[in-house]
Amino acid sequence: MRARNKLHDYLAYLALRLVAMVIYMAPSLVVYRLAGWVGDLWYRLDGRHRDRAGQHMRESFPDWPEEKIQSVIAGSFRNLVYLVIEILLTTRLITCIRWRKYIVFNRTPEMFRRLLGHDSAMIFISGHFGGWEVLGYAMATLGFKGYALARPLDNPYLNKHLMGIREKTGLRILDKAGATQYLEGILNEGNYVGFIADQDAGPRGVFVDFFGRSASTYKAPAIMAIAHNLPIAISYARRVNEQFRFEAGVQRTIYPNEWADKKDPVTWITQQYTTALENVIRSAPEQYLWIYRRWKTPPRKKIAKKDDAALRS
Repeated sequence: MRARNKLHDYLAYLALRLVAMVIYMAPSLVVYRLAGWVGDLWYRLDGRHRDRAGQHMRESFPDWPEEKIQSVIAGSFRNLVYLVIEILLTTRLITCIRWRKYIVFNRTPEMFRRLLGHDSAMIFISGHFGGWEVLGYAMATLGFKGYALARPLDNPYLNKHLMGIREKTGLRILDKAGATQYLEGILNEGNYVGFIADQDAGPRGVFVDFFGRSASTYKAPAIMAIAHNLPIAISYARRVNEQFRFEAGVQRTIYPNEWADKKDPVTWITQQYTTALENVIRSAPEQYLWIYRRWKTPPRKKIAKKDDAALRS
């Protein structure tokens, strides 16, 4: 791995702090409008990522006209810029007193009530959709005792700053590398564990259907749920307007009794949570990270046949 340039990393950090200062001073409507312009400029200039997102969109929505596809891709670029400003705004806006002004919980699902009332462990899964960073921060603000697995940023200055934001209200971040050794104790203490589970898992992942194509998917949530007999909640934070407003909720809850009779429960659970994430994305595709190489790892024929058989059972 090539050594990083410390000066460049620090300048990037200073640039972020300068942007944060501007964001804190300006009205939210102005901030979002500027962020939208930046996203549109990025969309026009970054042909490589625009083309990759276009390929993913055409294969995921083969019946859509090109004009609609490009409109969603442009929205996806804006969504990423919005996310950056929302991370910076979260610590100031999401508090124990004011959070209701910015977040509405959809139907207050049973799993939220359970967590608020008991020290019950649970697995939460979300994807690179909408305000996924805001969701984790809000849950910690409301008293949810939890840990999230994440890969540190390559820039150490930005990573330290982001970790400080994420952990300000009690959410703990575990590095994906080596986190397994801590999870047993975390779950036994009644904490929840959160995963961003829509990433390519490489050749060791479970291949399940995602937007009509076989995608390598992390099996760790399924293995953990089976080992500890825990429910899995597939959660989301959908942006409802460009003024820091979100609808948070749970698309699907997978309970232990559902996989008890499955021949391959790991594959079945992984397909279930992946389908739930797909349903969330379909509700607002412009809020998804289409530039990510989700289908990077091609399925081996032998693995694909095995997974198909398991799903049919």
